[in-house]
Amino acid sequence: MTDAPLSLFRPSTQVTVVGAGNVGSTLAQRLLERNLANVVLVDIVAGRPQGVALDLSQAAGCEGHNRTIVGTNDYQDTANSDIVVITAGLPRRPGMTRDDLTQVNGKIVIDTLRQALAVSPQASVIVVTNPLDVMTYLAWKVSGLPPHRVMGMAGVLDSVRFQTFIAWELGVSPQDVSAVVLGGHGDLMVPLPRYTTVSGIPVTELVPAPRLEQLMERTRSGGAEIVQLLKQGGAYYAPASSTCVMVESMLLNQRRILPLAAHLTGQYGLDDLYLGVPCRLGQGGIEEILELTLTPAEQAALERSAAAVKVQLPRALELLCGGA
Repeated sequence: MTDAPLSLFRPSTQVTVVGAGNVGSTLAQRLLERNLANVVLVDIVAGRPQGVALDLSQAAGCEGHNRTIVGTNDYQDTANSDIVVITAGLPRRPGMTRDDLTQVNGKIVIDTLRQALAVSPQASVIVVTNPLDVMTYLAWKVSGLPPHRVMGMAGVLDSVRFQTFIAWELGVSPQDVSAVVLGGHGDLMVPLPRYTTVSGIPVTELVPAPRLEQLMERTRSGGAEIVQLLKQGGAYYAPASSTCVMVESMLLNQRRILPLAAHLTGQYGLDDLYLGVPCRLGQGGIEEILELTLTPAEQAALERSAAAVKVQLPRALELLCGGA
């Protein structure tokens, strides 16, 4: 651990970030610099979380916040966290799909979540580890928590990628673009141009259909594009920012409408899986799942995305039966 005493954390809110890799470290930085919460960064690699925490602590004076961060390899130091964010896991390499990571990352999610919730049973859980929708379902199963307290990040990320590409196409500020993407965090995600606007103007009136389809396809492969460019590892700045938006909405009870991987129980005609859908997110977790009216083509696309997620669930759940 760093020298910062854990007593400094009380009575402030506390977020545990599991995994001190690129996503986890960047998320910790975002949370601190937005002055949202104190952070405990935990990782199995000795020295890694401690070094990141020390570095971020020394930046506090420059960044003008008064939050504290502790790096540790001991889950006891994460006790009484309000939110646990799981970023731990192997990243994709060129040529790999998110689905290729199911077995190895599933074991990591099970192990880390059991240890984290043993000392923070009241916490809500955000899963960032890929394959996102499957890992979130697995986290819900292993946690024993009600589904509104377990959610996945990717819908926010997918939507901001679509938002970015539209903003570039039109030469406008990304802040003026409100984009909606549903479905699994993979190649079958479902961007919805009918619900995507630029300062209230439907994007379908601003971008020709053929070009819009190209932007939608780039959104679907947005993560893979970054993996190919980096050669080692994947995206982490935008995933960390997307997760931070979710944490902020919960800690400040903003009750924002955000696309999250949420547990469906009949919404959109789908049942017993986690999938990206718009939700109202507040202090207690997911307060409501919003059902948009979809065209037959949009509904069919969403069902294809859901089927691709569901087919992976038995393989992931085998890890629970095997006592991972």
